[in-house]
Amino acid sequence: MSSTETGPAFSDLDEMPGGLRSMWRLCRLGYRHEPRLALAAFLIALFSAVPDSLVAVWLTLFGEGLLRSEHTLVYVAAAGLAASAAATWFLATVSTRVQRRFRDKVTIALEGHVARLQASIATIAHQERPALLDRLAVLRDQVFVLDHMYMSLFTTCGWILRLAVTVALLMSVHPALALLVLFAIPTVASASWRPAIERAAEERAAPDARLARHLFTAATTAAPGKEVRLFGIGDRLVARRRAVWEQWYRPVSRARWASAGWHTAGWTIFGAGFVGAVVFVSVGLHAPTPSVLLVLAAGARLSSYVGQTVGEIGFLRGMWMDGARRLAWLEDYAAALVAPADLPAPQRLVRGITLDNVCFAYPGTDRLVLQDVSLTLPAGAVVAIVGENGAGKSTLVKLLCKMYAPTCGRIEVDGVDLARIRSDDWRCRLAGAFQDFFRFEFPARQSVGVGDVPRIDDQAAVRVAVGRAGADDVVERLPSGLATQLGPTWPEGVEVSFGQWQKLALARGFMRDEPLLLVLDEPTAALDSETEHALFERYAAASRDNGAGQTNGRITILVSHRFSTVRMADLIVVLDGSRVVEVGGHGELMAAGGAYAELFGIQAAAYQ
Repeated sequence: MSSTETGPAFSDLDEMPGGLRSMWRLCRLGYRHEPRLALAAFLIALFSAVPDSLVAVWLTLFGEGLLRSEHTLVYVAAAGLAASAAATWFLATVSTRVQRRFRDKVTIALEGHVARLQASIATIAHQERPALLDRLAVLRDQVFVLDHMYMSLFTTCGWILRLAVTVALLMSVHPALALLVLFAIPTVASASWRPAIERAAEERAAPDARLARHLFTAATTAAPGKEVRLFGIGDRLVARRRAVWEQWYRPVSRARWASAGWHTAGWTIFGAGFVGAVVFVSVGLHAPTPSVLLVLAAGARLSSYVGQTVGEIGFLRGMWMDGARRLAWLEDYAAALVAPADLPAPQRLVRGITLDNVCFAYPGTDRLVLQDVSLTLPAGAVVAIVGENGAGKSTLVKLLCKMYAPTCGRIEVDGVDLARIRSDDWRCRLAGAFQDFFRFEFPARQSVGVGDVPRIDDQAAVRVAVGRAGADDVVERLPSGLATQLGPTWPEGVEVSFGQWQKLALARGFMRDEPLLLVLDEPTAALDSETEHALFERYAAASRDNGAGQTNGRITILVSHRFSTVRMADLIVVLDGSRVVEVGGHGELMAAGGAYAELFGIQAAAYQ
């Protein structure tokens, strides 16, 4: 299988794009969304540096006027200081307003960009792979503040301009004073790699950080609250979280203290250089008092400018550049997973879906969850997949939905390799419900309607889907029917039971009228067996009549542990130990006396 189908190799996960290139890509992204505001924010940041840089000149003239008792010079210097202060305040105020507006707009654009990138990835491997989860977890934390990078970049340019003007002033006294900048190199160097070292330590400890957040969530949120109290594990969760946090903090703290030590050494070197420059000018050159004053004023400002520049570069190098690299990595990762799919999904199934020697191992592991699976799912059939837990039933469903690509073998749809069918086009022809459904806390109409986004607000279509799922009783009990806000944490929101959530999720899976593949992966596990049986009996019958299921050759996949439901399927696929061990109808498999007959007998005996 090609790398375009599976994405970057596991060994390449630590390779992220270069920092400067990533920041340039992020800058282009911000400029593309808000070009005028980006340009305005940048220019204002530069203009703000001019009056601030002239303060050293006004201070020098002010000191010279006092020493010489030249009142005119004092007045001129005082006016210059006042003008610089006023201009600096005004430009800072305007800059803050412009930058805030730019950030507000770019924040939404960045968050939407990250969400679209993750949603555009055809598979879900990045959401189930620990190494990628750690990287994505850090990116999710950073994306909410990544817009600050633009401000930090603009501010850094302003500080660099101030630094350049100050160095020019120093060189006007003596060119050798430009060497004072060299004494700032250790500080710049330590500030450049300091955040990167700290961030690397944080990333190495990211699993502990994730576990600490998980334990905190378990101890403080409502969902696990009953079990936490029933089993009395609250104190244990708190103690465990503290221990995990300490485990995360120790290496991070060591990295911070070490980098702080080197940073302090760098500032010590710069301080020695500044003192040496003052001594050089006053003693070595016997420079006049105004020149000494200029060195003192400009040198003092230089230390401030170096500190500010180094600080901003540190942020850029550390948090912002790191975040930009992660975003660029996600962009490259998503692009690498674009399979060479150039064919649309068929409008109807004629022959069906064929699996040819399909194997699958989850990313990052070598254990085959499915092995040498060869199977034909006929068009128009209701197919049940059964087997013990861990046999690979849900994995097979994920492969059919293109959530993953097979590790080996191929899946064909009417003779066409599924890998060549565009993922978004194929998914538009799928429908289904899953046991691990998500609770969309929207108004009930939209919580169901997202199953077919173009008709999300079509109340008639939603009611049809609710009827198909047998969820009319759920809607009738809601205070405002389909207009009811779901979820007690929202204004006027209501809590519904797990079984009611499951019925709404099932209705969501029935929103599309003519799917080619309908997947029902234990979507009624919370319902009683009689309700499940009646529901699927009615739906299986509807699939076989002269309606949509017959005209487009729809295949219905049913995964269930309840054999009273399974027996109504046209074809039953039995999985055991990652392999297909039996295929046939209920009567045929019972007569064979194999694995299916044994499982059916065990369950039947439990109801006697």
